[in-house]
Amino acid sequence: MTRPPTVLSTSSNKRQNADPTPTRARSARIIGTVVLPQAVIAATGLYTPPHSISNAELVEAFNTFVERFNAANAEAIAAGDVVALAPSSPEFIEKASGIKSRFVVNKDGIVDPDLMRPIIPERPNEEISILAEIAVEAAKQAIERWGKPVSEIGAVICAASNMQRAYPAMAIEVQQALGIEGFAFDMNVACSSATFGIKTAADFVTSGSSKAVLMVNPEICSGHLNFKDRDSHFIFGDVATAVIIEDADQAQGGWEIMGARLKTQFSNNIRNNFGFLNRAAPEGIGAKDKLFVQEGRKVFREVVPMVSEMIVQHAQDLGVDPTGLKRLWLHQANINMNEMIGRKVLGRDPAPGENVIILDEYANTSSAGSIIAFHSANDDFAPGETGLICSFGAGYSAGTVFVQKRP
Repeated sequence: MTRPPTVLSTSSNKRQNADPTPTRARSARIIGTVVLPQAVIAATGLYTPPHSISNAELVEAFNTFVERFNAANAEAIAAGDVVALAPSSPEFIEKASGIKSRFVVNKDGIVDPDLMRPIIPERPNEEISILAEIAVEAAKQAIERWGKPVSEIGAVICAASNMQRAYPAMAIEVQQALGIEGFAFDMNVACSSATFGIKTAADFVTSGSSKAVLMVNPEICSGHLNFKDRDSHFIFGDVATAVIIEDADQAQGGWEIMGARLKTQFSNNIRNNFGFLNRAAPEGIGAKDKLFVQEGRKVFREVVPMVSEMIVQHAQDLGVDPTGLKRLWLHQANINMNEMIGRKVLGRDPAPGENVIILDEYANTSSAGSIIAFHSANDDFAPGETGLICSFGAGYSAGTVFVQKRP
């Protein structure tokens, strides 16, 4: 399958047909008389922590905490001064989210009713940090699948929802651990960080800044989750993913990035107020808003139509029929959101396997979710077939990356 190269007009960002006898193969883009490279997703990697927690295990710890709290505050509850906590159940969790289990870097602390948090000791500065460590593990798998030396990588992007520290950047630590030259930096767009990272990496490639870019998404979401909150204690898991974006002229196979689009729209409905300024207002330290908080129903009502419309419009601008996409690799936030977006985009109920769901096993892994889905379910594509990597989350933020399998 061949087609003319992409032409980007200075007055429009829509794709148009170029001269049928281009000066460069379909891996090029032409702006005026300047020929630029095309970016492809060359390889992906996945690191899964060794510990898994089932809904039943999580509920046992949570309900024990609830029983103790209600017993300790029985008089205040009876007087109406304190609201009694309600227990959870595996059935409630699965119905509300589609989640059955999640992987975590530390299990013992989470299932201990006296702690209800992961136990992750600080490491000396001379030792690799835990976020960088899991990012490196995912990157090693991607590099192995890529089959090329790291000397061909010119940049590293660490795109994740929560950074372990302000500086130095985790990306630079990953860069050092892997022996990569060039430059590296962190970026945070919450659950949309991976698609924003892919778009940024692709721009580096298409501008000629780098021939290949490594983008990693280390997510230890258990660290910012309130395991004492019934409405959210089950949502997140831990994982790390990696993506290598490369100049199509030097890539073997892979996935052409047909187009990537980003969108942000301010909302308070998903928020985490933890930060370095907390010490300047000690009265707020330890408050619930210093962990993950959300207005789930509002998020559902507002994000589903926003993302669905964004996908359909982007597809139309690229000349892609959204109903003909072979696969959707969506952010793994909630089964109900994913199913509704799938129906709106495909115009029907998705067939089994069309709308990839991995949150039953991994839960919500923030920026990594759509990449886990893509990494786990793309082996059956033939050259020319198309799919969509899409993420959405706090901000609000959303990113769409349409890809086509290369020969």
